[in-house]
Amino acid sequence: MPAPDSFELDRKLIRRRFARAAATCGEAAVLAREVARRMDERLDYIRIEPRRILDVGCGDGTDLERLAQRYPAAQRVGVDFALPMLERVAKNHNGLLSRLLRRHPPSPLLAGADACALPFGHASFSLAWSNLMLNWLTDPAPALAEFHRVLEVGGLLMFSTLGPDTLRELRNALPDHYGERVHRFIDMHDIGDALIKAGFADPVMDMEVLTLTYATIDDLLRDLRLSGCTNASTARPRGLAGKAGWHAARAALEGLRQDARLPITFEVVQGHAWKAAPKTIADGRSVVHFQPRAGKA
Repeated sequence: MPAPDSFELDRKLIRRRFARAAATCGEAAVLAREVARRMDERLDYIRIEPRRILDVGCGDGTDLERLAQRYPAAQRVGVDFALPMLERVAKNHNGLLSRLLRRHPPSPLLAGADACALPFGHASFSLAWSNLMLNWLTDPAPALAEFHRVLEVGGLLMFSTLGPDTLRELRNALPDHYGERVHRFIDMHDIGDALIKAGFADPVMDMEVLTLTYATIDDLLRDLRLSGCTNASTARPRGLAGKAGWHAARAALEGLRQDARLPITFEVVQGHAWKAAPKTIADGRSVVHFQPRAGKA
């Protein structure tokens, strides 16, 4: 079994859970929708008119609709590795009422693919968007390298992910004698380092703590299950904690109530970075730019 502080995630399990959650994730997407709104607000202060937009980890397509409202002339492409999610997007866009009401923009293109192996050519997009997807990767570096590859020079990456304090109340309450009950999340500074290594320039990142409150512990667990956001650590225990363990966890969580509600922490990391002109070519040689002197042909 991996070490208790392992970041290793079971990718096949994550795909199955998100596939199963395609029909229900909209009921429990409060956090994702709020983070998308905050990401969208950041675009108010960024000058960019993208021709093609890539949404990686598009889920049920809600963010694709938001991006269409801001950039109606841009072609949108949604990518997700859970095919039922893409089927949900297609169904939402191809319904009769949707077709009657929609004039512009056209439906997004959809592709089933992994974030670490995007099926697009170099410099294909002006804007890459990823909302709460990177936290489902054991290592975000390969995905960030793919974002960099498919962005054109001057293209923008906008992303959000979850930090280490996410679900800390649940992590602290659940017994950990037999493995991780809540999987680990990568620190913001490590994400920043990975951005630089991937070739991005001028990364801007910040972190904020959002608190969602629940009437009951079961409501929290239900939302996590419906959205597919349950523990995917390879160090997770395969058995139950037992009645005593769960009773102790519930008692610990009940002791955290404020104004009759159960507060749960989500550490949200947001960032953006640009793809700058390359300083080297593929074989490692430096790119040298020559500028003619004034008055010279």
